[in-house]
Amino acid sequence: MNQSKMKLILHPVRMKIIQSLLNGKNMTVQQLSQRAKDVPQATLYRHLNKLLEADFIQVVQENQIRGTVEKVYALKEPPVHSQEDFLCLSKEEHLDLFLTFTTHLLGLYENYLQQEDVDLVKDGVSYTVANLYLSDTEFMELMQGFATLIQKAMENEPSPERRARNLATIVIPESTKK
Repeated sequence: MNQSKMKLILHPVRMKIIQSLLNGKNMTVQQLSQRAKDVPQATLYRHLNKLLEADFIQVVQENQIRGTVEKVYALKEPPVHSQEDFLCLSKEEHLDLFLTFTTHLLGLYENYLQQEDVDLVKDGVSYTVANLYLSDTEFMELMQGFATLIQKAMENEPSPERRARNLATIVIPESTKK
């Protein structure tokens, strides 16, 4: 993703639009304006048009309402239904997906921080980067260990003493270029 596309996405209003459309949501301008109450409708339309022009969002439906057309917007994501689809994506598409993922994380964190009684330590909030030196075998063993622990935790049923927590993992090898 080039720098101008990145800058386009990182604008607060456009990021709010993208966060609102995550997870396959389709929304009208009216619905989007409910999530960005402090943004005038003309400004919202201007930012929607920028995202349309940059090919980040698309119009998925048009509804005829009293002589006007109401557009329904959705994120434009490359279809990834299998590992093969994932491997066939271009570098640009991979960056777009990663940006969508990180934007989703930003939205989750923003929602968490907007609560009244936030306790970062008690709630277990953390974000770190650990630079690990591992052979391919050691790396696969580590990932399989994580997968086993996470799968076990995902089997837990909701209960009064359990709180839902979002755990995101990102593994990025360092460049081999020096």
